[in-house]
This record gives sequence, C-alpha cells and structure tokens, in this order.
Amino acid sequence: MTVTGRLLRVGLACVGLCSVGWRATELRGDEVRFNRDIRPILSDNCFACHGPSSAGRQADLRLDQREAAVEAGVLGPGDPQTSELLRRVLSEDPAEVMPPPEAKKTLTAEQKDLLQRWIAAGSEYEAHWAFLPVPRAIDVPAPDDSRGWIRNPIDAFVLDRLSREGLQPAPMAEKEQWLRRVSFDVTGLPPTLAELDAFLADDAEAAFDTAISRLLASPAHGERMARDWLDAARYADTFGYQADRDTHTWPWRDWVIRAFNENLPYDEFIVWQVAGDMLENATRDQQLATAFNRLHRQTNEGGSIEEEFRAEYVADRVRTMGSAFLGLTLECARCHDHKYDPITQHEYYALSAFFNNIDEHGLYSHFTETAPTPTLRLYEGDQEARHHELQQQVREKTAALDAARDRVRSRDRSTEPSMDGVEPPAAVAAYAFDDLQPSGDYRPVEGRRGQGIQFGGDDAYICADAPAFSRAAPFSLALWAKPGLHQPRQILAHRSRAAEDSAFRGFSLVLDDGIPVVSLVHFWPGNAIRVRAESAVPIGEWTHLAVTYDGGSRAAGVRLYINGRETPLHVERDALTRDIQHRAEWGDYDAASVQLSLGARFRDVGFKEGVLDDVQVFDRALTPLEAAAIASANVEPTDAMRLEQAWLADADCRAATAELQAARAAENDLISQVRQIMVMHELEERRPTHILARGAYDAPGEIVQPITPQDIFPLPDDLPRNRLGFAKWLVDERNPLTARVAVNRLWTQFFGRGLVATSQDFGSQGETPPHPELLDWLARDFMDSGWDVQRLIRLIALSSTYRQSSTPSDPSLYARDPANRLLARGPRHRLSAEELRDSALSVSGLMKPRLGGPSVFPYQPAGLWEESGTNQTYRQSQGDDLYRRSLYTFWRRTSPPPTMITFDAPSREYCVVERERTATPLQALTLLNDPQFVEAARAMAENLLQATEADDGKRLAAAFRTLTSRAPSDAERQVLSDLLRTQRSWFEVHPEAAADYVAVGESPRSGNVDAREHAAWTAVLQALMNYDECVTKR
Repeated sequence: MTVTGRLLRVGLACVGLCSVGWRATELRGDEVRFNRDIRPILSDNCFACHGPSSAGRQADLRLDQREAAVEAGVLGPGDPQTSELLRRVLSEDPAEVMPPPEAKKTLTAEQKDLLQRWIAAGSEYEAHWAFLPVPRAIDVPAPDDSRGWIRNPIDAFVLDRLSREGLQPAPMAEKEQWLRRVSFDVTGLPPTLAELDAFLADDAEAAFDTAISRLLASPAHGERMARDWLDAARYADTFGYQADRDTHTWPWRDWVIRAFNENLPYDEFIVWQVAGDMLENATRDQQLATAFNRLHRQTNEGGSIEEEFRAEYVADRVRTMGSAFLGLTLECARCHDHKYDPITQHEYYALSAFFNNIDEHGLYSHFTETAPTPTLRLYEGDQEARHHELQQQVREKTAALDAARDRVRSRDRSTEPSMDGVEPPAAVAAYAFDDLQPSGDYRPVEGRRGQGIQFGGDDAYICADAPAFSRAAPFSLALWAKPGLHQPRQILAHRSRAAEDSAFRGFSLVLDDGIPVVSLVHFWPGNAIRVRAESAVPIGEWTHLAVTYDGGSRAAGVRLYINGRETPLHVERDALTRDIQHRAEWGDYDAASVQLSLGARFRDVGFKEGVLDDVQVFDRALTPLEAAAIASANVEPTDAMRLEQAWLADADCRAATAELQAARAAENDLISQVRQIMVMHELEERRPTHILARGAYDAPGEIVQPITPQDIFPLPDDLPRNRLGFAKWLVDERNPLTARVAVNRLWTQFFGRGLVATSQDFGSQGETPPHPELLDWLARDFMDSGWDVQRLIRLIALSSTYRQSSTPSDPSLYARDPANRLLARGPRHRLSAEELRDSALSVSGLMKPRLGGPSVFPYQPAGLWEESGTNQTYRQSQGDDLYRRSLYTFWRRTSPPPTMITFDAPSREYCVVERERTATPLQALTLLNDPQFVEAARAMAENLLQATEADDGKRLAAAFRTLTSRAPSDAERQVLSDLLRTQRSWFEVHPEAAADYVAVGESPRSGNVDAREHAAWTAVLQALMNYDECVTKR
C-alpha cells in the first residue's frame, strides 16, 4: 500500500504539546521561513505521530525530515496541487482531514496559508535554529539612531527590530525607578534611602556604572543569583517522598553563593558541578560542587526496591542536566525516541551512562541523618589539621607496634608454646542458652553443648550485656551454627538496625546461601568493609565460626575461622573511614537501643530453622591458635601461628598495641565530628548502563556506552567518555545550546521572560525567539568574554533596552505585544516570593544579613508539617535566625514554606528553570496577615516614630519613599493621610486591639511608643506594603 493510501487508513492522532511559538507581531513579507513559520505548525500538529520517534509512528511517515517526506510522496515541492499533505490539511472530510478530529487540533487559516506558500516555494527545510552552532561572528545592525538611544549592541539589535515594526522605544525610566529595578535584579533587595540619595545626586552618566559596580560587589548579589540556581538544582533541605528526612546539604548552597560572588566563570561553574571531583587535584570546593547531582529526591520507604529508585535518581540527573544546561526535555526520550526532537532512546540512556557510575544505594537510611555515600568531608576550624595530626600518630604507633613485633620475630623462639599450652581467652560476654525459655518464634533445642537456640526467622535473641563494637577497637565473635536450610542473607549475629537500608550501620555475620559474609558498615555502600568466604557451610551440621577484627579499618584486618581454621576471604568492600557504632549526634534513631542480636534483623532474612549455640564476644582479635582452641580443633601450629601467640605474650607488643588503640580511638572520635555532604565519586570499574524498556528498572535491554546526542553535537574524540568529558562537552563553544540557554536565563532574570520564552525547552516545541540575532550575539559574546556572568549583567543592566520605562510610548502596544516580546518597553512584573519577604525585612530594619550557614525556620502556621505525614514537628527559630534572608529558609519538600509557595516558588522536587507567575487573593491575604509582614510593618512604624520629627506629612513621605523608592504624589499623600486619620480614630477606642496588633512578632517593642499611635502607623504601612509599586518591579 502506498503512503497516501496508508494515510487514508491510519489518520493522524497528533496529541502533542501545545505550541508556544510567538507569531502576533512577526514580520513576514512574502518570505516563508521553515524554522520561524512552518516548524511550529508541524511540531505542534504532526510530529507526535510523524516525527522523530519510531514508537507509535503512523503510516511509517516522517515529516521532521525533508528527505523522508519527499520520498513518501506527500510534500509536492513547488506544486501545491500535487501535495497530499496540503490536500489533507485543507480537506473538510472528517475521514481525511489532518489533524484528525480526535486530535482536537485545527489549523488556522493563517497556518494553512503558510503551508501552501511554503510548498509552493519548494518546501525547503532548515535545521532547528537551536541546534545550529552559535555563529563565530554576528553583524551588529546599524539602525537609524537620531536620538542616540543605542548604548551597546543589545540596543542596536532591539532598535533595528523596532524600526522594522514601525515602533519607537519607551522613554527612559526615572533614575530612581531604574535603581530600584536593578537593585532587585542584582541583589534581590530594594535600595536604601542613602543609596538613592547618592545616586540621584550624581548627574554623570557614569553614575549608572558606579551603581552596578556597587551592587555586584555586594554579598547580597551572590544570594540573589543563587536563588534561581537553587530552583534549577532542585535544592531542598529534605529528601522528599514519605519520610522526607533532612539532607544537610546547605554547604552546597553556600558554595553557590560564593561562586556567584567571586564571579566564577560560568563554564567552570558548570564543569565543577557536573564533574568537579574528576578534575586533576580537585579542591574541596570543586568536589563540593558535585553535590548538585545528588540533590534529587530520595526515598527510604518500606517496601521500596533499591534498584528501582537508583534508576530514578539517574533519570533525575539526566532530566536536570537537560533542563538546566541544555534547555531540552530529555526525559521525553526515556521510554521511546523523543517525539519532537532528534534524541533517540538509545542516546538518552547513553547520556544517563555518564551519571550512572557512582557507588550509591537506592534507599537512604531510616535510622540516621548521616549523608548517603559517596561523601565529602567538610572540616571546620582546626579539624583538618587535628585530623592529619591524629592520622600521623596512628601511623607512628603502627610503626612502633611493627618494630616491637620485629624484635619478637628476630629473637630465639625455641620455647614457644605448643598447641596444648594455648588456653581460650575469657569472653567479655557469653551465651550458652542452657536456661533459655521459649519466646516469640525462637525456642530451646538440643545444642552443640547442652542446650541451643532455634530460630523461626522473625524474632531475634537480644544479647543485652554485649559490648559495643567500634571500627577503632579490635573485637571477636565466635559461635556454633547449624543451618536448617540455605537462603540469601540469613542473619546469624548483628549489631545494627535493618537491612534494605543504606545505613544498616554496625556489624553483621550472615550466611548468604550458606556462605559466611562479614560486614562492618558505617553507611552502605561507600563506607564499609565486607568480606565473603569461598564456600558454604553444610546444612544440618554444626559449624564453628569465629570472626576477628583488629581495629585497623581495613578488610585485611578481618579474619574468619571455620571450625578453627582460617579461611580465604574475597573482599567486596574495603573503605571504612567512620565509626560503625550508632551515635546520637549523627541523628541516629534511639542509638542506645542498638544491641547485639542473634537470628533475625528488621527487614531481613532470619536464621529460619537454624540453631546457634555457645556465642562468645571478645574485646580483642583472637589469634589463630585461640580460634582453634575455642573450636576444639586439632590444628598443627605453624611458625606464623606461634609468632602471633608470642606477640600476644610480649609486654612491649602489648604496650604498643594499647597505644595504637588509643590513637585510633582519638582519630575515630574526631572524624565522627566532621560534617559530611553527599557528592559524586566515580567507580573504578564502570557500571553497565542498559536501555530500559519503557523506562522500567527491571526490563534491561541493550548495554550502551556514554555518548552525546549526535544531531546536537557529537562528543569530540579528544574528550574522555566519562562525566568529565561530558562536562567539557557542555561548555565546548561548538555546543549550540549551553551558552544560548545560559544567557537566555540571565535575560529572564532582568526582563521577567527570556528571549526564548520557553526557557525549559529550546527544542521543536519551544518558542522561536523574536530576537534570534540578539540571542546569538549574546551567546557568542558570553563565550568570548570567558563566560563572565557579571560582565553580561553589566551589559544588560546598562543597556537602553533595560533602562526603558515600563510604560510604552504607544498604549496600543499593550494589545499588540502584551508580553513585551518586542522589548519596546521596560520590564514589569510582581516581585518573587523571596524578594517580597526580604524587602519587608530590609525596609523594617529587621534583616540579619549574615551569609551562609544552616537553614533557618521563620514563622509559619502551626501543624503544617504534621499534616504532611512526615512525623516531623516544626520548631520555629529564635533570635536573629527569624530574620535571615529567605534564601536560608528551611525547605521541606513535602511541606515547603507556605509564604514562598503562595508566591509561586516551586516545591523543589524537580528542576525548575523559570517560575510560574500567578495573581491570587491568597497573596494579598498573606501580605496582610503573615506575622513576618505584620511584624515588619510594626518595626518600621516604630523606627519611623522614633527617628523622625512628629510631622505626619514628613513621616508619610519618608515611609512612602522607603517602600517605593520615589516621593508620593499629592493624591497619594492625601490617601495616606486619610487612612492614618481613620486608623488613629479606630485604635483610640480599641486600645486592646492596638496592644495585640503591635505585639505580633518576636522582635522586642519599645515601651516609649504609645501602642495606639504605633498600631495606627503599622496599619498604614501594611496598606502601603500592599501597594502595587511595593510588590511589583517596574
């Protein structure tokens, strides 16, 4: 059947995303351009069924490639009369028309005309504009500029476009309006009256440049810049999902602030976050930056499958990287080829391979707030120097012990003890079960010697008086075991919490299908020792097992004896650097209750039908001869065994051992106090990455190698096929997306909307920019400048385009260009959630401008956390922490700060590169009733009453100017005077209400101000804080 025939049979079920292409004011003339005019039509209406994705492609027809469409015979280039595509689009027959009625899409008359003209002109295609390289040189236009409006190339591009549209720019904004605007855009704070006065007093053009320099040098600049990046990085203080435990990742947030304040080049900003750990001699900050990749949600919910969620974490990294750096919806290719952009499912998983190679666990811990591995130590104060000193002491004490042992080795040992002379040492805890009574599902049975304990698999026997095990101290555990059957991971003995948990911290001895496995774990899998025997112990027979550990934090210090003989061990993990004990200071749940347990563990496989007997715990590592003696094994002593026994008997060796243990304990105690944060660290052997059918973790298919999307920019041969190579690919100047996406997002910060409105999507479903040459010029200039963010900020902020009034020269532009896509006026939009709160704190004098540190807990309604089901209680901060910038507010994913969410802050569950902007009654109610805003008005009123002369007019003018950065008009003065008079009258007869009103908030109130007068002024200032100019950037 022909393609035309198949089209008649199949129909076009195009149900894709809505087009957001901008069209209303585009000048076309007679020329029809594919990228500008045709691609948006095809992408929105056709590509879902006839696009890049082979999955579900109808009639085997592709319309995203000219060659395929021509070969199928549906285009009719140059001859609309023969075009099957055009015939279908123009058809009125429901059985033939495209898109079909079930797609619920209908082409407009203008779109049909464009298609007809395009086909008549030869139906030429263009590569998607965003996938074309950024040109090496872009000619700056030279439009007529008789008014001297052009200050830099930005203005030349904008004026050229406005001239072609027959439009004029808006007048320049008043100086105070520009300073207020740029202060919010660069620092997130309003200008002070002193800053306003100094700026207005300087009539030189250089005053604008001076103001920008001052704002860029302010520490508040890094805080403002960090806010948007935290949205993109999905930064939060908790993991999300059900339990939503704390992540303690605020040191990464502080690094972001520092990076922007130090003007770290943006290409380095990217490389450090993607692969800073892989740089040569990586610094602490370069490694810390990679926490960016670990800020996704994580779960510890019971019943969750570890590998399922690990796959989700990798997918989140790919999604975030695509949105934050490339402006692409890569996640659309997770289950099938992308339906709109040239990204195959194979390429999606090849990209994911870059992020699938760290030693991580799919579930974080129920029982601790320790950072999931891999981690980075964040020393504070003199901790690092002290740690290095203690490590040196351990090395010196180890050398001293080795020397003492060498002396024993070199002396005459002809009188060394025989096997008969070795007595088993005294255990510090022993359990023979001779008096055991049945309890739960374990019961007494015949043992190896006397009575033993048989387990049902669910209930553990608790050894309440057994000593704690530490990574810095030697210990041994010995027992007799008789398995009733073989199962995976049967628990014999452990001192830990649970399995299927990345912090089943502690010690465990298990039989894994009968094979003994010993684990010492701080946090699984990256901070642990695990060793495995080579063969299984028999079912139904008694086997003696003895585990010894020398306290040296190495797998070589773990030995396993089976029936008195040392057995070879396979090392699975050998990276233990922190304690295996549970500690309350790590947030470990009920640390004191973790005891040595036998036969079962929470969420694990018990020793079902198995029997244990004669369990013993020792506070040192047993020697081979002692292990044989405990097992009553007939072992012929070797010279090495006799030597170890001699070391044990030698006074110098015992003294050196004691000193080494003390040094290890000191090092262990200090390192336990060092803060950690989760980061990236490559596995030595690459983990295989599979294509997952429909994205399902349990449906692995073909193994793929790391590559980048070929139609965007293939990974150059000179870059390594790893995460560092990918990071360098991102910032390679041949990459068509990274610089465009970056400058577009920065443009959004200043204008409220990007040159490409769809900041998250530069693909076929995204907007075609109305100023494409300007976007390319900015991208090229940004790269050529060394990716200098502050230089770009200065360029934008000093342009006439930005300095325009937000009121257009022609009011008809509100209808013609409501979104200001032509840039014929300055920006105007509501302030962000953080800017509204921070502005209130700033003008009231309440703000505490300390940089960095742990997140804080400002006012919020009681009970929200409890209602979210996380079993967490909100504990409001006290003192200065109540008045920190909003950037430092603790962000719980399942219950984000309500004031922030009310004003459109995201939940931070996923990467968000541009916030929504809504207007709701709840926002006005929040500004009027949130204690933070009421307190700010109260504090500002008190300052006003105490610091100015008793003149209502002057006080109102000062308050108005503080809040709006300009003087009030006569009409505004009158409204405020009337409001003040009304409020005075009301509070005069309601003194109790006045007292309650001015008592809102934790900041102290002066007793020198009359409560009724104070309340009246507070009410006026609250009304003024809700004024349009106080909540809107204009």
